[in-house]
Amino acid sequence: MLRDHFRPQSFNGIDDIVIVGGGLAGLFCALKLSPRPVTILAAAPIGHGASSAWAQGGIAAAMSPGDTFEKHVADTLTAGAGIVDEKMTRMMVAEGPARIHDLLEYGVPFDRDLEGKLILSREAAHSERRIVRVKGDMAGKAIMEALITAVRNTPSIRVIEGYVVEELVREGRFISGVIARPDAGQSKKRVSFPARAVVLCSGGIGHLYAVTTNPWEACGQGLGMAARAGAIIADPEFVQFHPTAINIGKDPAPLATEALRGDGAHLVNSAGHRFMLDIHPDGELAPRDIVSRGVFAEVQAGRGAFLDCTKAVGKHFPDMFPTVYASCIGAGIDPVTQAIPAVPAVHYHMGGVLTDAEGRTSIDGLWAAGEVTSTGVHGANRLASNSLLEAVVFAARIAENIKGTLPTPQLTQWGDNAGENDDPVTVEDSPQLTVLRGLMSECVGVVRTRESLLRAIRQISALERDNARMRFTNILTTAKLIAVGALRRTESRGGHYRADCPSEQPEWRRRTYLTLAEANRVAAEVAETETA
Repeated sequence: MLRDHFRPQSFNGIDDIVIVGGGLAGLFCALKLSPRPVTILAAAPIGHGASSAWAQGGIAAAMSPGDTFEKHVADTLTAGAGIVDEKMTRMMVAEGPARIHDLLEYGVPFDRDLEGKLILSREAAHSERRIVRVKGDMAGKAIMEALITAVRNTPSIRVIEGYVVEELVREGRFISGVIARPDAGQSKKRVSFPARAVVLCSGGIGHLYAVTTNPWEACGQGLGMAARAGAIIADPEFVQFHPTAINIGKDPAPLATEALRGDGAHLVNSAGHRFMLDIHPDGELAPRDIVSRGVFAEVQAGRGAFLDCTKAVGKHFPDMFPTVYASCIGAGIDPVTQAIPAVPAVHYHMGGVLTDAEGRTSIDGLWAAGEVTSTGVHGANRLASNSLLEAVVFAARIAENIKGTLPTPQLTQWGDNAGENDDPVTVEDSPQLTVLRGLMSECVGVVRTRESLLRAIRQISALERDNARMRFTNILTTAKLIAVGALRRTESRGGHYRADCPSEQPEWRRRTYLTLAEANRVAAEVAETETA
């Protein structure tokens, strides 16, 4: 569907700025670019299919009287397991409070006390209460609703929904536009959108895995497109598993927010044993990768893992955490009196398209923000609630950079029937994607080994040989980059755990950078070793 009630006078042209994605980063960037004309291309109606809308915890910002920027930076560095870009993190943390006030001006109803002050909560690995929330676990939904209203009321922003971007167009060293498929990707026709500036805000990679908290749109297509266009990808091996997805067989898996453990909920196995105290002194509030492996071990051993909130939250559950409560009740579980079955699920990707402090990628004309990027602020393991903060901080910086780089808008024309028009069978429901998701969970999941990663790379290569669809090519490209990155990092650090290399190694205390050409070389070498 084309939302054409914005600036109908330019209906036959497209603005020189195209934003790919209708999540938090994309909408915030468009608002910050106002009154400059911008077009947002979204695969689904904005707010739908965006992981931002599903975020339960909130946004981290050092705003309480006892908190400081230094403390927030220190917590981020600790969680990131030694490879956080400290300079980028300091910048993000320092600009956080200003972006919170921006969101308030856009109408986000953050929780306040009776005096009108923001209520700040604590989450795992934070030393202070600094999480700005909405009704306990509804921050993402409320933020997106407020931004959608603001976008719809901003005449300079045109939203084109139901257009699945499949390809970045590169001319020389510049990205010169995108090619998208209308009708939610089902049209046999593709449309080209020329642009002087493309901002990639396409989201994460969670749906590459069989168990995830992410919507199906988060298949890594944006990362794959950027890699195919030649962009440098940073830290692809670092995938964060949320330790407490609700284990009720749903896809995506509902999430039991980190805030429950922040408020005192305990993890126990079927025998009632609080197993995390055997693993880490912080117990349930240890970094996510450690808690995820603890939960994974209990599930694999057949003992199961359960989040017991009966004492910490109890009868207040419906009011304090309505989203989690509704998910549990819908599955026949009353979290007021019963423990919630838990399982690790892919939640966030620390890796992504490499960007600088202004959101610029390694290709001129292409900026990126949100989960599709790797800015360096998350390191090997994202600190809870830093992701929404990163999205708004870098989206705002991109807007300022584009205004300075391209001060005068120039309109160009659309072009129909761009590139090849393959038969648009829905990739998202295909048997090949089901196979890939199972492969990624089994071989590139919570626990990895050299043998499992070699098997993943070989099978991804086999899927590539049998594939002729552009969207699935993007998805397979991302899966290959993650698997190759994990194979090359011969240690365990943060969200990347190798059972055959279980310790951190000093020589790997650094970020990694990978191009598709390099990943293809590794995949070819892996294939040769199998046939040798």
